[in-house]
Amino acid sequence: MFTAQGAPRAHYAALHARMLSLSPAELADRQRTLEQFFLLQGITFTVYGAGDATEQIIPTDLFPRIIPASEWTRIEGGLTQRLRALNAFLADIYSDQKILSDGVVPRDLVLGAPSYRREMHGVFVPHASYVNVSGADLIRGEDGTFFVLEDNLRVPSGVSYMLANRDAAKRTFPGTFRSSGVQPVERYPDLLLATLKSLAPEWRPDPQVVVLTPGVYNSAYYEHAYLARLMGAHLVEGRDLVVHDNIVHMRTTEGLQRVDVIYRRVDDDFIDPLSFRRDSGLGAAGLFNSYRAGNVVIANAPGTGIADDKAVYAYVPDIIRYYLDEDAILPNVKTYLCREPAQLDYVLANLDTLVVKAVGASGGYGMLIGPHASVAERETFAAQLRADPNNYIAQPTIQLSTAPCLVDGQIEPRHVDLRPFVLSGQKITVVPGALTRVALRRGSLVVNSSQGGGSKDTWVLTKRGSAP
Repeated sequence: MFTAQGAPRAHYAALHARMLSLSPAELADRQRTLEQFFLLQGITFTVYGAGDATEQIIPTDLFPRIIPASEWTRIEGGLTQRLRALNAFLADIYSDQKILSDGVVPRDLVLGAPSYRREMHGVFVPHASYVNVSGADLIRGEDGTFFVLEDNLRVPSGVSYMLANRDAAKRTFPGTFRSSGVQPVERYPDLLLATLKSLAPEWRPDPQVVVLTPGVYNSAYYEHAYLARLMGAHLVEGRDLVVHDNIVHMRTTEGLQRVDVIYRRVDDDFIDPLSFRRDSGLGAAGLFNSYRAGNVVIANAPGTGIADDKAVYAYVPDIIRYYLDEDAILPNVKTYLCREPAQLDYVLANLDTLVVKAVGASGGYGMLIGPHASVAERETFAAQLRADPNNYIAQPTIQLSTAPCLVDGQIEPRHVDLRPFVLSGQKITVVPGALTRVALRRGSLVVNSSQGGGSKDTWVLTKRGSAP
């Protein structure tokens, strides 16, 4: 919100003035209104292993994060470039594997990864768009540059909170919102539905789209139901689907109805017990064979996880240059691959300054934040690194940028990151908004809701709204 000299930045001026005009009691009242909105809407997430409750209302901050048009233009261009390259990478490694033959990305790194699906080799993917919904996590460096922290290409979540935060923000700061020139995000469900329908064969003039959910106990079930309702699509579980003659149908009160596109919120392993995990009850037997035969589309395509593998992440700038002959618009964070002996030695010698992550983990789990860890914790992690170096990468501890938050009645800075959402079918669309995740604990760098984080609305301004 502020420059180094303490003055409010131009695009924050209207919000700053409004904040100064409100008393602590008025701010507290607006925060209660915000929380009441989320409570009445049933906007929740699930914390696995929580002893007190299964579902919680996601903590949401009162003040929006504001991004001017000039910064967003760069973000939009960088995300579009990145997704184009990653889709090309997936199309290549599941066909000719030229990038592996040319040695740009190590062959064993890709083919030996658990997220690489040999079953996808040679499978036709509409528009060569393997990733139809992505949610990259961006952070801002100390010089103001946005970096990509990681790519989320499998079943990225959080877009429902982006939409809900916008609805809430309109109620808490209606005048400031109307006067600021904020780009809309409300069309996301329509854009998602259009993207999914664009994947269906042309001879299916009115394709049937369904949302496949693991069920009510999944942490993002609210989002699955929310998006299905807004798209006017059926929300189904694996038991609702049946495959006959390689055609997928869903059970309805009027009998079986053919399904053309499945927006799956189920991990690869659980899609089909005949092709992947035999003990899965979340998918449908024969689903993957129907997909291979071209009778149904699964979005995102199975096997996309290899492109957001934390070790493959280190090679994304090279992947962009290889396929697009361009330098990356949005840079990576410096990454050390523990599979390389020299880099492993460096990581072990500098555990007190690095963040170490398990290649296949997510949600803030399986990681060590060196500066905040005890000596015993670092020693334990060092043993894990030595035992299985291929499973870990390390990065410098980055001091995430901060935004003002209302915490216990006080306005204080908290660390934030940014998760924009990108849709890819016949074309690539970057939604002009994002989920800003907030580390609500003072000094914390972990923004995941499962680890005590929260969220806030993100205002992407038009050029009019960005002007001083």
